[in-house]
Amino acid sequence: MVGQAVSPARPTYNILQMTELEKISDQLKRSHEGVAWHGPSLRELLQGVTAEKAARKIVGVHSIWELVLHIAAWERAGARMLRGEAVEDLTSDQDWPSAEEPAERSWRETIDKLDAAHAELAEAIRLCPPERLSETVTGKRYSVYFLLHGIVQHNLYHAGQIAILRKLVEQPTRLP
Repeated sequence: MVGQAVSPARPTYNILQMTELEKISDQLKRSHEGVAWHGPSLRELLQGVTAEKAARKIVGVHSIWELVLHIAAWERAGARMLRGEAVEDLTSDQDWPSAEEPAERSWRETIDKLDAAHAELAEAIRLCPPERLSETVTGKRYSVYFLLHGIVQHNLYHAGQIAILRKLVEQPTRLP
């Protein structure tokens, strides 16, 4: 059931033996597709969402589709920063890409973009030397550690918005 987190009786890993990068990677994965303490992951929330529902707009609020594109944009930007690229502030169009016309194929491609961005960031983390965590991100005023935790927090923040929007679009009588 979407919305219920399943907690394993025993973790299959020893958190005391994990490196900080492994812990961050674990949290990123849980935000995207894993068992999380807070509730459903992004992929769990998106399961069963149709293109029409993903694109549905509520005045003054981003659609589910726009939120997914936004999350993917920041995961890609984070991967680039982690690889040492100087990433300028995202333009408005890069930060909040427009959703396409609501067609199932386009929606599936958007989900694929989210998964690809997540995989790109996960790989960049896997290749990151631990000493980079304390380094300042190229062209920014914050550390790699702060960046990576921020991306996990960003995913979860928008996952909460998606959870609320999903309830609203699935029961249109609640819409204002």
